Amino acid sequence: MYKYRLYPSHSQRVRLFDTLNTCKEIYNHLLEISIRTYNSEGKTLRKFDYNRHLTGKYSNVHSQVKQNVSDRVHKAFQSFFRRVKDRSCKEKGYPRFKSGIHSITYPQFGFRFISHRRLHISKIGNIPIVLHRIPPGNVKTLTIKRNMAGQWFAIFACEVSIPRVKHPSSVEKVGIDVGLEQFAILSNGEMIDNPKLLVKSERRLKRLQQNLSRKKKCSVNRRKARYKVAKQHIRIANRRLDFLHKISHRITRSYSFIAVENLNINSMVHSHHLAKHILDASWDRFIQMLSYKAVTCGGQLVKVKPNRTSKTCSSCKAIVEMPLNKRMFNCPNCGLVLHRDHNAAINILQVGLDEPEFTPADRSTSAPPMGKVSGLVETGTIRGNI
Repeated sequence: MYKYRLYPSHSQRVRLFDTLNTCKEIYNHLLEISIRTYNSEGKTLRKFDYNRHLTGKYSNVHSQVKQNVSDRVHKAFQSFFRRVKDRSCKEKGYPRFKSGIHSITYPQFGFRFISHRRLHISKIGNIPIVLHRIPPGNVKTLTIKRNMAGQWFAIFACEVSIPRVKHPSSVEKVGIDVGLEQFAILSNGEMIDNPKLLVKSERRLKRLQQNLSRKKKCSVNRRKARYKVAKQHIRIANRRLDFLHKISHRITRSYSFIAVENLNINSMVHSHHLAKHILDASWDRFIQMLSYKAVTCGGQLVKVKPNRTSKTCSSCKAIVEMPLNKRMFNCPNCGLVLHRDHNAAINILQVGLDEPEFTPADRSTSAPPMGKVSGLVETGTIRGNI
């Protein structure tokens, strides 16, 4: 995905809001028809049936956008049937009606570049765009999205070819243990500090949210205060993303073999004491970045089960009980003394390399998501039809 900032004029914003509201009406209308048909006849509608209901209606919206909305309803109903068949799933209700839609998608055509500063979108107009880099390969879809701070973005999904490259360091191997005290500790002893961006910004967030709570509801000042809170959250997210990109880029460039724990973060955040700090660290996004960047660099990433990696001595493989408040690992068997996360990182690397002293671990390598390889692919021409 390639994301660019848009600066629509007042009239273009009016047309964009009108398109978003119409898409919400289309979604709710099709969902109501689907639920009524399923309750009365016990069957679901196809995408062809959805599109037939839209023929000759909602002329203010491009046909591709309407078909994308019908595709969203179809996928929502397919997920509903999957939940019904899954016995372990507790929530099996119908898809919910939308109170608002924040993005529109042109799946095939309806957009084109007029210049490096203008993007023509059908039914909207020529919108100024900050094209800081040319989207590589073949542009497949365009998504226009608005965030909570009122900023507009154009997101292109591109089909690119990933060249096979040889990693500059074919020998270096590393195990990584992520944490909260330190963001990550490598098996070679390197410690990466946790920036704790949300915690450090809580004081300013608290002041902005207090100002928001004092504003009169539905007033202009309240809307301005809400935008200030949203912009602060976006600033925190951008700083976190910048930190993760820099760290993952350096690690994947330095090591050809990377071993990480396959963490179940969804269950970890159920603890109300640590949930905020775990989500602030964004371990899952970090591992995802390592996955696709390692492949594009010609390296390999292995995910292993976190089975007693903190309790096992990396030297003699003895099991030592390690409560969370104990930060130093002290082996009574061989006398090894080092940081518990450093010891865990060494164990993660050994499990990833299939050391015979450990039981075989569940390993998986991840391929890069399409379009997230900018700078390592051949730059193509900008393409889009109308």
